[in-house]
Amino acid sequence: MYMQVNSVSTAPILIIGKTGQLARALSYELKAEDTLFLDRPSLDLSKPILDLPNCRGLILAAAYTAVDMAETESKLANQVNGVAVGQIAKICARRDIPLVHISTDYVFDGNAAKPWSPKDDTAPLNAYGQSKWLGEQAIIKSKANAAILRTSWVFDGTGQNFLTTMLRLSKTQNRISVISDQIGRPTYAGHLAQACIAALKGLQLDRAKAGLYHATNTGTPVSWADFSRAIFKITGQDIEVIDTLSRNYPTAAARPAYSVMDTQAFEAMFGYHFPNWRSGLDAAFKDRERLL
Repeated sequence: MYMQVNSVSTAPILIIGKTGQLARALSYELKAEDTLFLDRPSLDLSKPILDLPNCRGLILAAAYTAVDMAETESKLANQVNGVAVGQIAKICARRDIPLVHISTDYVFDGNAAKPWSPKDDTAPLNAYGQSKWLGEQAIIKSKANAAILRTSWVFDGTGQNFLTTMLRLSKTQNRISVISDQIGRPTYAGHLAQACIAALKGLQLDRAKAGLYHATNTGTPVSWADFSRAIFKITGQDIEVIDTLSRNYPTAAARPAYSVMDTQAFEAMFGYHFPNWRSGLDAAFKDRERLL
């Protein structure tokens, strides 16, 4: 049981998650704020969540994210991404704690011809997407003062993600086959962190801002193959990117073919305008220079 203090105004912002891309970006963006980061030993989402430390707002940046493993670990994925999220949301509702939660484009089936709206029907293709959908529904049912932010293709300059995978492969290969029939907008973790902070501040001022939103970088949608070409253009490496279809690289979990998200509702509600994903890519390389 966590000890409570009397004044919420003097309490920290609570971040559930500590080592992931978004948590690291939040640590950087919130360095001037009083924050408390909880890692897995401090708060294990695979176990019942009975209480939370005193805080003036909460950003849930941790999740089960092993998309392919979720096909055989659906019970664990549902516990972490669904049940635990619902328990956290109930605590936030009871104690009037503003909550920002990160969800995913994987709640959609990918069969669209225009950017997904937060109002569009969901139809997850895989167990991971289903578990994240369960978390969304649990938050909505809790009636917490919460903003659910669906994002996609998150990357930074130093974590385990598509960008760093391409850089690693380029050390030993000069020809790389990359999926060309999945389309989306890459999202820089630093920009997503800024959006989370804007959403939290908005919820603190006005409960009417609670709801479902899409939070990704903007710019021309690209395939994974196109994204890899943009990466190698910055590095100046002479890497041949070979377009290949998803069916040539079968995975345990099906991926949506179209993951472009409409961010207009978020930008209008919280006054944060997402930069182009290419500026996010530039920022990620600056992160590498700063941190590596």
